[in-house]
Amino acid sequence: MKTNITTMPFYLWILLAIILLSQSIMLFRAASKSGANRWFWAIWGLMQFPCPAIFYLLIVRKVWKREK
Repeated sequence: MKTNITTMPFYLWILLAIILLSQSIMLFRAASKSGANRWFWAIWGLMQFPCPAIFYLLIVRKVWKREK
């Protein structure tokens, strides 16, 4: 089954824009608080979903803990 971008309903475009903007704003604010490069994370957050948020949690916030 081929998918054509032009056949995607308008409401899905709006939903996608809301998701990407929300993610970008969240990453910008979180990176500002943690001292990371906030503009890098915000711009990357506008490009795709959910990889930037996952990488931010793993790289900057270091969700996992290393054992000493």
